[in-house]
Amino acid sequence: MDLKLTDAELTFRDEIRSWLRAHLPPALSSKVRQGQRLTKADHQGWARTLGAKGWHGYGWPPAFGGPGWNAVQKHLFEEECALAGAPRIVPFGPVMVAPVIMAFGTAEQQQRFLPGIQSGEVWWSQGYSEPGSGSDLASVKTRAVRQGNRYIVNGQKTWTTLGQYGDWIFCLVRTSTEGKPQAGISFLLVDMKSLGVSVRPIIMLDGEHEVNEVFFDNVEVPVENLIGEENKGWTYAKHLLAHERTNIADVNRAKRELERLKQIAKAEGLWDDTRFRDQIAACEVDVVALEMMVLRVLCAERSGKQSLDVAGLLKIRGSELQQRYTELIMLAAGPLALPAIHEAMEAGWQGDQWLGGAWIGGAAYAAPALGSYLNTRKTTIYGGSNEVQRNILAQTLLG
Repeated sequence: MDLKLTDAELTFRDEIRSWLRAHLPPALSSKVRQGQRLTKADHQGWARTLGAKGWHGYGWPPAFGGPGWNAVQKHLFEEECALAGAPRIVPFGPVMVAPVIMAFGTAEQQQRFLPGIQSGEVWWSQGYSEPGSGSDLASVKTRAVRQGNRYIVNGQKTWTTLGQYGDWIFCLVRTSTEGKPQAGISFLLVDMKSLGVSVRPIIMLDGEHEVNEVFFDNVEVPVENLIGEENKGWTYAKHLLAHERTNIADVNRAKRELERLKQIAKAEGLWDDTRFRDQIAACEVDVVALEMMVLRVLCAERSGKQSLDVAGLLKIRGSELQQRYTELIMLAAGPLALPAIHEAMEAGWQGDQWLGGAWIGGAAYAAPALGSYLNTRKTTIYGGSNEVQRNILAQTLLG
């Protein structure tokens, strides 16, 4: 296995790096590096900047308006974006639903939906989980009953990330109760401005409005918004989940956050504590090992060899590492990790004056470490819980 980058790949990396220096706003990069809240305008502004370059759908083939990059180029793009402090691309449109539309949608659906995703103009949300259906997605109960040229949808989705911003939502809905549960699921695209769609926020422990409940009350959805065949949605859902699980690994963000961890440890005097530094080193070794696994897959793709489907494995290791480095960041920050008063931070009150200032606001480099720690408790659950992923891997590899 040759992990060395070719001259052409090194040139490609330099081009990405130069473009990011010219087009990534410093204020936006600073917010990302300090863990501050990103607004819809932050996310969508960056999506439109990428879209104007043709890179919002950076993993897309040229036939659908993408750059046609190979696996190594995609990895280098993700790495440079993370290291530059660019916002993570919100995956629901370009990374998750777009490949499903490309693979299983009609030509009309592709022409209708893909341009808005590529340009960053249309915000997509994911409607998979329900109050009683998380890792067991086959048990979804949201119903879609066909009446002529439309479906009438009733039910509820939950944990819909950033659904308060959504223009469209892709949903798993039950269109049949006969046979195995997986055999009665369909994949439906729903305009979130439709009459009968309502969104209710779920406020998390860190005070953030990141996830939502979405309710469907007799929502009318045109039949032409069905992807593929009725009752074949389980096949399309598995196709999408492979993209989601690989995306969760996010080794490039882990590398950036490790650097942040080291900076906080040095600022707070923990860098000279050999026991704490050992924990950082152990985490960094695992991040490098995860990166090597990613690169092995990329090298296999580059050489044309068939590689093992490791989406579940990448998800397991990546999600566990996210929990580890956010915990270490919180421990390194100590009491500075606690404040997460975003309005004050955004007004410029989050600074190093915390010891002698008029209020305990923390240090900008450390906040909001506690919120990040609490938020990443979910990573081993969403996208298919790690326990379920281990079962799947065991059955695949051991029979």
